[in-house]
Amino acid sequence: MAAMMASITSELLFFLPFILLALLTFYTTTVAKCHGWRRTKKKRPNLPPGAPGWPLVGETFGYLRPHPATSVGTFMEQHVARYGKIYRSSLFGERTVVSADAGLNRYILQNEGRLFECSYPSSIGGILGKWSMLVLVGDKHREMRAISLNFLSSVRLRAVLLPEVERHTLLVLSSWPPSSSSSSSSSLGGAFSAQHEAKKFTFNLMAKNIMSMDPGEEETERLRREYITFMKGVVSAPLNFPGTAYWKALKSRAAILGVIETKMEERVQKMSRENSSEEEDDLLGWALKQSNLSKEQILDLLLSLLFAGHETSSMALALAIFFLEECPKAAQELREEHLKIARRQRSRGDSKLSWEDYKEMVFTQCVINETLRLGNVVRFLHRKVIRDVHYNGYDIPRGWKILPVLAAVHLDAALYDDPNSFNPWRWKSNAPCAAQTGSFMPYGGGPRLCAGSELAKLEIAIFLHHLVLNFRWELAEPDQAFVYPFVDFPKGLPIRVQRITQEGE
Repeated sequence: MAAMMASITSELLFFLPFILLALLTFYTTTVAKCHGWRRTKKKRPNLPPGAPGWPLVGETFGYLRPHPATSVGTFMEQHVARYGKIYRSSLFGERTVVSADAGLNRYILQNEGRLFECSYPSSIGGILGKWSMLVLVGDKHREMRAISLNFLSSVRLRAVLLPEVERHTLLVLSSWPPSSSSSSSSSLGGAFSAQHEAKKFTFNLMAKNIMSMDPGEEETERLRREYITFMKGVVSAPLNFPGTAYWKALKSRAAILGVIETKMEERVQKMSRENSSEEEDDLLGWALKQSNLSKEQILDLLLSLLFAGHETSSMALALAIFFLEECPKAAQELREEHLKIARRQRSRGDSKLSWEDYKEMVFTQCVINETLRLGNVVRFLHRKVIRDVHYNGYDIPRGWKILPVLAAVHLDAALYDDPNSFNPWRWKSNAPCAAQTGSFMPYGGGPRLCAGSELAKLEIAIFLHHLVLNFRWELAEPDQAFVYPFVDFPKGLPIRVQRITQEGE
């Protein structure tokens, strides 16, 4: 026992100098900090006000709580009232600044790549692919975007896409339940989902222009069903085990890519044949011939454009149908504008819309703007701060996430009178609101401005042209667009329609 105690004592004596040295270092460091703190410490950043919320999850669940699409939701209302239009939080597992401020939102989008960069959750990249334009940054994003812009050029919009949009519009409307031209409500046809019809219209249009797939064919319908499953997973919790929406979406992604890959192989074989002059005027053919993209890049590009070109445009169209049903005065003025265009068509003996006809749809553009402002299909954007930012007295540190909330600006009473009401007349050239267009960013802005924004407006305008000339409609049962955070009509926007003539009710 004595030998053991002696051994322990000797070991303690051996380590004692090291222990004393560590204690002395700790003491001197602490004293130095206490006496020289003001001289040596880094100035604390003046962060925006706010609170982190719960551990790990922060305030994510409150931020994503469903609410009507024509509002910013209780969470945003309470936080803006308490902290102001710029506040900090913890969202999606990261320290975050939330901006409901029009000036900061513009500043963020205009300084893409210099002070901020796109930063979506990794689960989005897992679904859309690492080469998706939504998740790419820097030179890679610019290359992909340039390809999309070239394909969606103004020349192509006029010569190819306008007649294609009109053809697909008439195809969808021709399938709607027929009814008499009587003004009685009993003549209204059976109820159907306007949201489903809008999604069918935009999907078929994109499938045709991306891969030359014709609507109604078995392969196109199979792809559309897979795409519905895929979309449910994009906006679901990233839980990758059998039975979850995310897991099903990954399987649908594989199936969709399989179809695209088959189309690509067929196209390559066709292009390699001698004396083959046949060309498909679609994005797949353009990417194969005019770009140096790899196979994986082309697959992700086509998938992401199918996603972007279908989902936002279809919901904007469904919202326009909803808002116009609630505002008969706007629907009537819209119809009068399109009756004039139809008369000009007949006077020149032309049954198809021209680019000049489209440019005459002035009030239609007011309706589209107001639909996008009030409905806010794209609610907010994901960005990351890549350099320390000082804005309006606040410090926003590098590495933080920042969310420009576009919907909060579009529904700001300081910028728009009665912002929660559908008022397309506010967009007329002589209206006060026209001066506020710098705060209106339904398609984002800066270097990442949506490449398909002009096509989206063309789709909505052409569809509304034929809709108001040929149909009167009403809701079959009450419905309302909600944010989940994606915008959706819980009941699918069920409507009944009545076919009318172009020259009178």
